[in-house]
Amino acid sequence: MKCTLQSTPRLPAFSKDGDFVIGGVFSLHYKLHTVIYNYTTKPEPSKSRELRFTRTMMFAVDEINNSTELLPGIKLGYQVYDSCASVPMAVDVAFQLSNGQDPVFYKDSNCSQSGVVLAAVGDSASTPSISISRITGSFNVPLVSHFATCACLSDKQQYPTFFRTIPSDQFQADALVKLVKHFGWTWIGAVRSESEYGNYGMGSFLDAAQREGICVEYSESFFWSDPQSKIQRLAEVIRRSTAMVVVAFIASADMRVLFEELARDPPPPRQWIGSEGWITDPHLMSFSFCAGAIGVAASSVFTEFWEEAFNCTLTKMLYNYKFYNAVPNKRLCDGTEDIKTLKSPYTDTSQLRMTNMVYKAVYAIAHAINNAVCQEINATTLCIKNIKLESKQVLSELKKVNFSQNGYPVSFDANGDPVAFYELVNWQKSESGVIDLVTVGYYDASLPKGQEFQINRNISWVEGVPVSVCSESCPPGTRKVLQKGKPICCYDCIPCPEGEISNKIDSLDCFPCSSEFWPNAEKDACFHKPVEFLSFDEVLAIILATFSVIGACLAIITAVIFFHHRATPIVRANNSELSFLLLFSLTLCFLCSLTFIGAPSEWSCMLRHTAFGITFVLCISCVLGKTVVVLMAFKATLPGSNVMKWFGPPQQRLTVIFFTFIQVLICIVWLVLSPPFPMKNLTTYKEKIILECALGSAVGFWAVLGYIGLLAVFCFVLAVLARKLPDNFNEAKLITFSMLIFCAVWLTFIPAYVSSPGKFTVAVEIFAILASSFGLILCIFAPKCFIILFQPEMNSKKYLMNKN
Repeated sequence: MKCTLQSTPRLPAFSKDGDFVIGGVFSLHYKLHTVIYNYTTKPEPSKSRELRFTRTMMFAVDEINNSTELLPGIKLGYQVYDSCASVPMAVDVAFQLSNGQDPVFYKDSNCSQSGVVLAAVGDSASTPSISISRITGSFNVPLVSHFATCACLSDKQQYPTFFRTIPSDQFQADALVKLVKHFGWTWIGAVRSESEYGNYGMGSFLDAAQREGICVEYSESFFWSDPQSKIQRLAEVIRRSTAMVVVAFIASADMRVLFEELARDPPPPRQWIGSEGWITDPHLMSFSFCAGAIGVAASSVFTEFWEEAFNCTLTKMLYNYKFYNAVPNKRLCDGTEDIKTLKSPYTDTSQLRMTNMVYKAVYAIAHAINNAVCQEINATTLCIKNIKLESKQVLSELKKVNFSQNGYPVSFDANGDPVAFYELVNWQKSESGVIDLVTVGYYDASLPKGQEFQINRNISWVEGVPVSVCSESCPPGTRKVLQKGKPICCYDCIPCPEGEISNKIDSLDCFPCSSEFWPNAEKDACFHKPVEFLSFDEVLAIILATFSVIGACLAIITAVIFFHHRATPIVRANNSELSFLLLFSLTLCFLCSLTFIGAPSEWSCMLRHTAFGITFVLCISCVLGKTVVVLMAFKATLPGSNVMKWFGPPQQRLTVIFFTFIQVLICIVWLVLSPPFPMKNLTTYKEKIILECALGSAVGFWAVLGYIGLLAVFCFVLAVLARKLPDNFNEAKLITFSMLIFCAVWLTFIPAYVSSPGKFTVAVEIFAILASSFGLILCIFAPKCFIILFQPEMNSKKYLMNKN
């Protein structure tokens, strides 16, 4: 069958015949356009970096052809084409690689798979590589790229014959995100090439950045051939942005166009974070406003090259990366080595990172061909040069290659990707003002999570370490509230509400302290609430205790006075026995107020209320008895009255015992069913704990208080009835006043008790006890003591008889 090419064959830029031919695709020129060479103007120069890649491929092929270990007796050839950084040109090159050079050839059955190229190296950019791989993949021709990093090329469904010696952009994106996160930059700008490389790479970066809480102020895309107005608009966006950090996933040609536009009106200092596509390009380092740029780059081969070229070792080098192992039995490189003495096309060692990737790609293809056509027999490698080798066989062997070249392992995973290892590089100005590319760290994807990224040298910044955040971090004691319509990195810091804290920076929520804790003034920690109770150390407690002791002493002194003058008429006139019992009960009333002071305990809570209730009933019972005695005594003076017979001293004692017993019974029932108990009051005050006695049963408490009030009212009524008796029996008037004070105090006590907070509730109760007790002792006994001590003439039977 006669086969004819449908287009004019395109000659390669460089070629060499061999037993097996491999292809090469490099962007030797920036632009694709027709040029008429009239020899009056200088032609457009080629891209020196891409030319170095071409020379590297040629050097590697010559090195393999001279090797006795790899493909012995077989010569490799090459055909290198220029893709001009253009997709249409790359497509043309792909067909050229597949078809070969002959315009007419003959095949047995069909004209497919007629090319002599078994595999190809290239292209440098992802977009042309995608186009080439789609075409060559249909013919099972493997393509091994040294610089196409788009994560999309890892999809073996779409690109089954694609391999690469440079890591995928997915790893590069992860490394860049970790770099941005490491320096605390959460507010960035993003610029990308309008290509598969830029779109896929930036997409991976933005996804990882979002997971890390990094926000993007703007995300712009462009291509070097876009209208100038679009490039100017992008430059203006960068100049006016508030983000101090710009992440650029851009091809080198696109970056040059952007930098040239920015150079016309340099923006404020910006920290540039670069992808592999442009960060190592020496031609871009002439833009001084980008000094301090940081990015990731494939590991350099310079160390190995230097050691191999001069047969020495750099054991005292600054960094010892994963694959940098000193070779024993070699002299130490002393600095006298002169690279100018080397006669090799591989002597431009300023930037050998991508060069090394080309070198490894050629060797990977050579090893695949070696595995397909060579066999080891009796420790000797034999290769068959006349075999009909197809690209499908090379593709199969390429998936299995695993070797080490110059200390670098070369292998491919199921997606055709190598193990990711990057150097972290920094544009640093030298003393002469020239920007140099300096390695300051590395990223190794094979290390455990969290240890992949390391920085081991100082980084040069534009103007100090930049700070790029939309909002400053919220300090502890505040929480973040997102600003409406803005990314999550833009927020306001709102102080935590009362009773809540946040104890970390950039807290999303405040959380309440536990019930017994309260925030400090900064609201960043909880501390124990102060416990409050009426303590003996407080001035108020000291005053109340002092009055309590004074009252008790006053009652005792009164009792002593009465006992000393117990035979006088004024003492005997109103039942001295009840008077002594009343003074005793008043003493207990004064002293029982002391049980209300101090930290409540289980016993003190039960004692204070029951002692108060019983002693007051005893006191009121005595007063009630004295009132009844006055009434009965008056009735007994009437002719024919025999009342005192039925209310003599025994009956008076039984009355006091009976009334007191009822109160005792009420207290016993209260203590048995639901006694008072100490409790922490957490509701009255939010910021402190009130240690108080809970009533247990409110019914029990008000029953005790109500019973006292009932007796007091009854006593008051009887005293009122007896107030107009003759002056000889004027104790009824004193009882009336004392009961009036008593009732007034306890009626005002109820609202005061209910409304008083915390320890003041206890103080009100103590005050009521002391006030009513002092009212009784002063109204009933003070006039009598005055007569006994200062008017003894009135304390005589003669005076009473004359007055009568």
